[in-house]
This record gives sequence, C-alpha cells and structure tokens, in this order.
Amino acid sequence: MAVTACQGLGFVVSLIGVAGIIAATCMDQWSTQDLYNNPVTAVFNYQGLWRSCVRETSGFTECRGYFTLLGLPAMLQAVRALMIVGIVLGAIGLLVSIFALKCIRIGSMEDSAKARMTLTSGIMFIIAGLCAIAGVSVFANMLVTNFWMSTANMYTGMGGMVQTIQTRYTFGSALFVGWVAGGLTLIGGVMMCIACRGLVPEETNYKAVSYHASGHNVAYKSGFKASSGFGPNTKNKRIYDGGARTEDEVQSHPSKYDYV
Repeated sequence: MAVTACQGLGFVVSLIGVAGIIAATCMDQWSTQDLYNNPVTAVFNYQGLWRSCVRETSGFTECRGYFTLLGLPAMLQAVRALMIVGIVLGAIGLLVSIFALKCIRIGSMEDSAKARMTLTSGIMFIIAGLCAIAGVSVFANMLVTNFWMSTANMYTGMGGMVQTIQTRYTFGSALFVGWVAGGLTLIGGVMMCIACRGLVPEETNYKAVSYHASGHNVAYKSGFKASSGFGPNTKNKRIYDGGARTEDEVQSHPSKYDYV
C-alpha cells in the first residue's frame, strides 16, 4: 500500500511539474522592465523566449516574435534547448509512468517489468527537472549580468552626474514558475525511483541442506537421491526416514528384537 501511494504521489507531483515547465516555456514574462528609477511610464516592456511585448497604459499590448535564429544570443538559444529537452523528457516519462502504475493492470505484465518502467520514468523526470532548473538559472544569470552592466553605463559624463535613459530588465514571473516546476519534477522523479524498490518481487530460493550425523556412515539429507544401481561396489539400499543404509549395515547391527 505504501509503495502504491508513493508511486501515485510521485506521478501526480511530476505531472504538475511538467505542466509548469510547459507553462514557463510559453510565458512571455521571462524578463520585465525595471521601474525603480522610472516608476511612471507610458509603456511597459517584457520579453520571453519566443517574443518581446510592449504594453501601453491604455491597455493595448503588442508583441513581436523573434524572426531570426542566428541573430539571437547563444545563451538564449541554450535556454530554449534546455527547456525543450525538459518538456520532451517529461512527456515521455509521463507516458511510461502511466503504464507503470501498480493500480493499472495491462495484460499479464509482471511486477518486475513495472519496476523497470517506474525506474525509467523516474530517471527521465529527474533529468527533465534538472534541465528546467538549469535553463531558468542560465537566463537569470544573464539578466543579472546585463542589469549591472546597464547600471554602470547609465551614469556617464561630468563625473557621473548626468544620467542617461536606458531600459533595464529584471526577473519575470516565468523564472519563478520554472524554478518551482523544475523542483517539483525533480522531487517526483526521486519518489518514483524510491517506489521502484518496493515493486521488485522478492526472490525466494529453497536450497537443500545436508546434515551429517556423528554416527558411522550415516547421512541425513533434506531430500533423497535415486541411484542407478550399477557399479562395482553398489548394493541394494533401503530408504528410511533417517537416511540410507545398505543391507549389510542393517544386518551387522542386530537390534534387541533379534534375541527374543
């Protein structure tokens, strides 16, 4: 019961995490305009992985996609690739984990096969979560670098007394969604890997153990072995509960009933 609960909870958490990664990748607010030095403005700029948008005070919003591929920064293309890899691995992991759920029976699938599928989906979820966290962190590092470079270039001339107007960007809501979604996917993958250990069937081996008595030429065994009866020194044997003795051994040890 605990294994089924752990597997089901890991699947639900991973499902929410993958959905969050998809939402973060499609969101436009990866970077938003910093309004610290200019709180009153007629337009508000924000950018995403696929397009940049401008929102006016009248409520009108205009977005323009990035119609170039080679002209984009290399870091932005790397973030795109990481997020897409995370989505693909998460989707495949969800598909595999659906068939690996213990509460779903498909034909005559054994528990060992379900355990392997659960482990595979868990590893995919872990890699997908790491890709999402890495992609969001790389974009955040790029924002921090550009922010401080823009701040240093804002004050020029006359010993820094003249301030130039320059747009600076800070963290958008998509970054926080991506961090949380990547963490949830990572936790779900770990839970699936933990549930895999409980799905592996226990192997029970019954091995014969020989017990050697202290008596002369007496052997007690957990099973008995058939003899072919052919050989130079082979004689007919009688099988008793305690072991195997030849007819000569039985006759050489008279019992107390022989004297009656």
